[in-house]
Amino acid sequence: MSLYEDLRANREKLSLVGLGYVGMPIAIAFAKKGIDVVGFDLNEKKIDLYKSGIDPTNEVGNDTIKNTTVAFTADETKLREAKFHIVAVPTPVYDDHTPDLTPVEGASRILGRNLTKGSIVVFESTVYPGVTEDVCVPILEKESGLKCGVDFKIGYSPERINPGDKIHRLETITKIVSGMDDETLDIVAKVYEIVVDAGVHRASCIKVAEAAKVIENSQRDINIAFMNELSIIFNKMGIDTKSVLEAAGTKWNFLNFRPGLVGGHCIGVDPYYLTYKAEMMGYHSQVILAGRRINDDMGKYIAESCVKKLIKAEKTVKNARVAILGFTFKENCPDTRNSKVYDIVKELREYGIEPIITDPQADSAEAKRLYGVEFVPMSEIKDMDAVILAVAHSDFESFKMGDFEAMFRGAKVLLDVKGMLDRKAYEEAGFEYWRL
Repeated sequence: MSLYEDLRANREKLSLVGLGYVGMPIAIAFAKKGIDVVGFDLNEKKIDLYKSGIDPTNEVGNDTIKNTTVAFTADETKLREAKFHIVAVPTPVYDDHTPDLTPVEGASRILGRNLTKGSIVVFESTVYPGVTEDVCVPILEKESGLKCGVDFKIGYSPERINPGDKIHRLETITKIVSGMDDETLDIVAKVYEIVVDAGVHRASCIKVAEAAKVIENSQRDINIAFMNELSIIFNKMGIDTKSVLEAAGTKWNFLNFRPGLVGGHCIGVDPYYLTYKAEMMGYHSQVILAGRRINDDMGKYIAESCVKKLIKAEKTVKNARVAILGFTFKENCPDTRNSKVYDIVKELREYGIEPIITDPQADSAEAKRLYGVEFVPMSEIKDMDAVILAVAHSDFESFKMGDFEAMFRGAKVLLDVKGMLDRKAYEEAGFEYWRL
C-alpha cells in the first residue's frame, strides 16, 4: 500500500514546514480535502495568530483559518507524526546577491531531526539546480541517520503561488512535480493532484524541476527590465510609455509587460540563483544580470525623477514634504520583504528628504523590523510638495482628483509609478504629473 493511499485513508499525516504566503495556503488546501495536516513554523507568534483564527498573510482569510483542521504548531517533534513532508521556506539573497540558503538548510536540519523511515520529503523553495540533492539531502541524512533512497525519498515541486492574486491560486496553476525515482514521482504527483485541479506536469528529474522554476521568474524579470529601459528612453524623448505600449499591444504577439518596481521574494531574487549557479560552472551571465541591474536601479530613478519635478515646480528640494502611497512589494498584499519602494526612500534621503509613508495593507510590524520605517494614517497626507503613488493597491483606485488635490500645498507634483491615473486629465488640471 502506497503512502498516497495511506494519506487518503488518514493512516498517515502530511506536514508543511514553513507557514508563510506559500506554505500556509498549501496546508489549508490539503486539510480541505480531508488530509491530516501538521502545520509547522518556527515563528511562535505566527502560530498563535493562526490558532486564534487570524490570517496575517490575507491569502485565505480569517474565516478559513478559524475553520481549518490543520494542526498548527511550533513544536518540531510533531513532525514525527507525518510521513509526507513539504518544505516551503523562503530562499532570499545576501546583500551581495549571492543565494542565502540558510532558511532551507535550517528547515532540512529540523526535519532531519524528526524524520522517520518510509517518509517522502518534497521541497518547494526556489533554488538553483542541484540544491535539493547536493545540499538538502546530506543534511537530512546527517540529522536523521537515515539513508536517502533506502529509508526515505525526496522530490521537488516548485511553488507557483502568486501572493495577493485571487485568480491564479494553488488549485488553478499546473503543478510541476519531480521525484528521485519513478515510484517517488508517481506518489508525489498523486498527492498534489488531490489539491491541484489544473493537474500536474511530471518533470523528468529534480534538477529539471528546479531549473524550470528559476527561469520562470528570470524570464519575467528580463521582460520587465526591457520595459523599464524603454520608459527611461521614452521619458527622455517626451513620449508617454503607457501610450506606446497600448499601441504596440494591438499586435497579436506583443508581450503585455509593463514597467515598474521589481521586488518581492521571487522575481527580484530568483535570477540571482540562476546566475550564481552559472558562475559556478564558469559562465558569466550577460542578459540576465543586465536586466537585474536595470530593475535594481528603478527606485533610484523614480526618486531622481521626483527631485527633478520638484525643481521644475520651483520647490525647495531639501526638507521637501514628500508622501509615498504604498510600501509593499506588490499591490493588495501585506508583504514588504524586498520592497523596492524602500529604494525610493533611501534615495530621497540622499537629497535631504525624509518621506512620509502610508500603506493601508502593509504589515507595519514587518516594515518596522526590516526597514525601520513607520507608517502614518492616510489622513496625515496633506500639505505635501510631492506625492508618489508607488503601489497600485485597490484602496487607492477609488481616489478622485479632488482627493489628490487635498494632499498638496502649492504646486502639485504627482508621480504615478504604476500608471493608475488619467495622465491627460491630471496635466490639464495643473498637476506636475510623471509616470514610468
